[in-house]
Amino acid sequence: MREGGLAAPTRHPIAWEDPEFYDEAKLDAEFRRVFDICHTCRRCFNLCDSFPRLFDLIDESKTGELDSVSSESFKPVIDACTLCDMCFMTKCPYVPPHEFNIDFPHLMLRGRAVEAKKGEIEFSERELAKTDRNGKLAAYVAPLANWATSSSNGTMRGMLEKTAGLHHEAHLPKYQSKSFEKLTREKPPVVDRNAPSFGRKAVFYATCFTNYNDPQVGLAARAVLAKNGVETEVVYPHCCGMPMLEQGNIAAVADAARIVSTALKPFIEKGYDIIASVPSCALMLKFEWPLILPKDESVKLLSKATFDLSEYIVDIARKEGLAPGLQPIETSVSLHISCHSRAQNMGQKATEMLRLIPGAELQVIERCSGHGGSWGYRTENFETALKVGRPVAQQAHDGKKSCLSSECPLAGLHIEQGIEKLDGGAKPPALVTHPIEFVARAYGLTP
Repeated sequence: MREGGLAAPTRHPIAWEDPEFYDEAKLDAEFRRVFDICHTCRRCFNLCDSFPRLFDLIDESKTGELDSVSSESFKPVIDACTLCDMCFMTKCPYVPPHEFNIDFPHLMLRGRAVEAKKGEIEFSERELAKTDRNGKLAAYVAPLANWATSSSNGTMRGMLEKTAGLHHEAHLPKYQSKSFEKLTREKPPVVDRNAPSFGRKAVFYATCFTNYNDPQVGLAARAVLAKNGVETEVVYPHCCGMPMLEQGNIAAVADAARIVSTALKPFIEKGYDIIASVPSCALMLKFEWPLILPKDESVKLLSKATFDLSEYIVDIARKEGLAPGLQPIETSVSLHISCHSRAQNMGQKATEMLRLIPGAELQVIERCSGHGGSWGYRTENFETALKVGRPVAQQAHDGKKSCLSSECPLAGLHIEQGIEKLDGGAKPPALVTHPIEFVARAYGLTP
């Protein structure tokens, strides 16, 4: 047996439809097998809070080994996993095809799936995960919703903490009265037929965040793509299901995969590429859905056709060359590379994209921000999320750049708040939700 190996990591399909997947005795045996291996290795001690919690459990036990740790004590370890995939992607020497066959995030997912099947996911968590519904409803009362959820509104946030479990200090995303789908129909961009990449066609899968929270990302992306000759269609049939995956509701994720892949299949068959503007959503379409529905041909087709937004711009630059006209921008950028960008195993595409701008001044930070989707907003996780993300906040603060950006919009918000929480109450740089907005500025397409 070798320690690690040079073979590429592989992931097994998630056997969520097999009754044994939910067998608690077999799950406990697998927890103990994996946790014992993790305990003897400990390379992941600084990635997230799951591993310190696990190691403290063992170190403080009667024997100092896993045999004297009760199975009931495992829940905090499961709860602390944000499904960032960094242990699997960057640290663990025992992932498949190694015979130890360790996939820590998917084991935590299995634990949550058992909890979900038993009805142990809180009502407030289940409701918060319905991002499509919440976005549509909030759009009708966006100013009121944003007032109520502002961290400066102590009364309303105190009530929200009690009823929904969202920490009263956490900076929450704002909602927009008009969705990205509506705005883009009002003024579609004009495709430059003289651009080197004219002839490309792509579906812009809006994602719930771009659609309901920050349409500017989508508008900037479509403008840049049109400038480069790419004809785009905006299609958004359903959320990718990442919020449901975080809760272990794999059946709901499978439903989302079927809906979206069926809707996008006709476009793919006509030669369209698929672009997702949020890394977590791109990760779902590319990798998680095929593991949940490995026999679904539409899901397979979609997986092969999907690009992350930054990845697609870099692909144009490499293959056809970008349209001329990029000018220097009078700003410097702290660029955070999110975990779900890294988990796509595509390299630092946001970095490559911004370096296409003449004279771009960048500080690149590649480390977990700590937010973990809605996980970091929860009252019980908020302080831990800030602790995990503090090194990123410190690097961004020390870099003294004029702007902060991350492909992950929630990571950007969390880093901004982390900087404010540093000693002395530091003032964060201006937050730009997605690096594509800098490209749009460099083309003169946006202010």
